[in-house]
Amino acid sequence: MGLGPIRLYSFWRSSAAYRVRIALNIKELAYETLSVNLVRDGGEQHLPMFAEMNPQEQVPVLMHGHRILRQSMAIIEYLDETWPSLPLMPSVARDRQRVRALAQTIACDIHPINNLRVHQYLENVLGVSEEQKLAWVRHWIGSGMTALEALLADNPSTGEFSEGDVPTLADCCLVPQVYNATRFGVDLEACPIIRRVNAACLALPAFEAARPENQPDAPAA
Repeated sequence: MGLGPIRLYSFWRSSAAYRVRIALNIKELAYETLSVNLVRDGGEQHLPMFAEMNPQEQVPVLMHGHRILRQSMAIIEYLDETWPSLPLMPSVARDRQRVRALAQTIACDIHPINNLRVHQYLENVLGVSEEQKLAWVRHWIGSGMTALEALLADNPSTGEFSEGDVPTLADCCLVPQVYNATRFGVDLEACPIIRRVNAACLALPAFEAARPENQPDAPAA
């Protein structure tokens, strides 16, 4: 595509940006990372320059030349349609539906009620304690992952990865959510398929390079 370079506005610990990094790496696309620190000085996503780019004041935003692309799932499908080699979606409609369903189970039902702005609302507006906030997070991630495990277990299409034996959009969403589960101390012992698929993904260079701790804006260890 001759539209110009790819620039990703990202935060090292954002799971939505993490999804897009994985997709870019699987597609073997070169891109520049531009950090938007979501916590420093109240959050750089609220600065007028970024809010003009994305009125939702969230990352990721992907710039392809002069095009401004928002929403991680839509960005990933744009990448897949624009660069069809190394596809992230299966060729059969039934299988594509399943991949989207698995991905949306995470991106629409688990992640949104546990992201940073929800944490900040719970703390700053509702005044919940740290223990209450963690109980909220662990409940919703845990129940969501339990449902996802059942979906993976109940379908012969589950292979080395969520759908078959190559990574798909579903895996781009799964790995960041497992990262979040681990970060907040959610017990995934009862989710062996999720743990196995996550390990298979992280063994691949595309996923390894996308890890939060491997990002240029990650704090020094």
